[in-house]
Amino acid sequence: MTRRFLKPIITKNITPNSEVKADTPLSPAGQLYQSTELNCSIIYLLGSNTLIDVDAVKFGLVDSFVKHPRFSSLLVNDKNGGQMSWRRTKVDIHQHVYTPELDPNMESPDTYVEDYISNLTDTKLDLAKPLWELHVLNVKTSDANATAVLKFHHSIGDAISFTSLLLASSRKASDLELLPSLPKTKRPTSFWNNGHGFWGPIYTICTMIVMAFNTFVDIMHIFATALFLKDTDTPIKGIPKTVGLSRKRIVHRIVSFRDIELVKSALNTTVNDVLLGITMAALSRYLNRKYALYCLAPVTCGNGKGQDVARKNYKNLPANARLRALLAFNIRPSPGLMPLAEMMKKESKVKWGNLVTSVVTPITVAVLDDPLDYVRKAKAVVDRKKLSFGPICSYSIGRFTLKYFGVKQLSAMCYKIASNTTMTFSNVVGPQEEISFYGHHLSYIAPSAYGHPQALTVHWQSYGEKIVFVLTLDPNVIPDYNNLCADFESSLKLIKDAIIQSGVGVCAC
Repeated sequence: MTRRFLKPIITKNITPNSEVKADTPLSPAGQLYQSTELNCSIIYLLGSNTLIDVDAVKFGLVDSFVKHPRFSSLLVNDKNGGQMSWRRTKVDIHQHVYTPELDPNMESPDTYVEDYISNLTDTKLDLAKPLWELHVLNVKTSDANATAVLKFHHSIGDAISFTSLLLASSRKASDLELLPSLPKTKRPTSFWNNGHGFWGPIYTICTMIVMAFNTFVDIMHIFATALFLKDTDTPIKGIPKTVGLSRKRIVHRIVSFRDIELVKSALNTTVNDVLLGITMAALSRYLNRKYALYCLAPVTCGNGKGQDVARKNYKNLPANARLRALLAFNIRPSPGLMPLAEMMKKESKVKWGNLVTSVVTPITVAVLDDPLDYVRKAKAVVDRKKLSFGPICSYSIGRFTLKYFGVKQLSAMCYKIASNTTMTFSNVVGPQEEISFYGHHLSYIAPSAYGHPQALTVHWQSYGEKIVFVLTLDPNVIPDYNNLCADFESSLKLIKDAIIQSGVGVCAC
């Protein structure tokens, strides 16, 4: 392989290690993710179209990741056991990149990679060095010729921050001299300007009333969930104390982003609406099959492809089941991805770190005759959340709790909210075209997170013409996770076919 090394990342406030003297206090979110109850980490799966040149990757990491303050700092406590801080240190790249010896003739490479990643969720990061590591698995799987697994602690930053760093460390696969194109972010139209003429002031007043009401309801919902309001016990909801510490399974599937855009355009929704709708449909199919009487015998539950063998039109779900997700919201002033150099400027409004909050969101679990109704219900839920200051209030409540009651009370509150809900849902926007990571053309990007007391987490990641859904789950709670993956794929197909059959918004040319 011919090595193509990248130019160093240029940022205004990243300085050599020797110039940094003062420690940087851990952010409020960083303190939360370092707590005993919510000690969370993030894993990124990077599939490569070619075998990975480990030396080229190490060279690239030294010129990019290692120059970032969070990836070159130790987590330290002060002598009195007070607030934790970041302390810059010299990074030995060889202690962060692992290349296990692999059998090229192994029976099932996909299973091996899946098992390897699962083992990583059961091992802690070494506090004697910066909290990240990269594992290179040069074995061919069904989706890539090699896989790089990047693991880092959630206190370093969120998925938006890391994806910005990833893109800054990459180049377009079609032109290795150019940085990847960032997706254009459409700013939401302000509700203050939606009305015109005589109806303008009336519209604004009505919208303000709706915003105030929705915000009040969301705040009450948060407090109720933290105190007593629990989700219905279902086959995808585990016991929090057991789930939080268990070894996870991380599985992914790749689908066409064009199919998502087809549904989005036809129903006049957003991509996030469609992804949440597919998630609702998939969980409904899975739970309906689990609740069916014939599912008492696992061999008759399905054919392994998410299709029901019998009674597939029967509605087996319990009535009035409460199932809710923690829906991730990016609360940065400028939504979407930003160039790393812009994000790292001291005067920039867009900051590196953890600036994502979660809101409690109801998930429709029902057998609906029209598959498109799942997307419509998802749109109604998300539209209501947009007409609320709930995400900002949720973040502010966390800051207030940390300041006046301490990190133990904040972590206890967040742990209780996560325990009383069923799952976490997030969607991360990726590059518009495929990228080259230190000279390696990536076939997919699949992020995930674990450490919170939920048995299921659903992540969606767009990447060029593809979109990847990643399920992080407890195999003790969801042992037939391949069936659940198949339900996601089947749900997308059903929704797409319904769009084509109805002809709604589909061009016939």
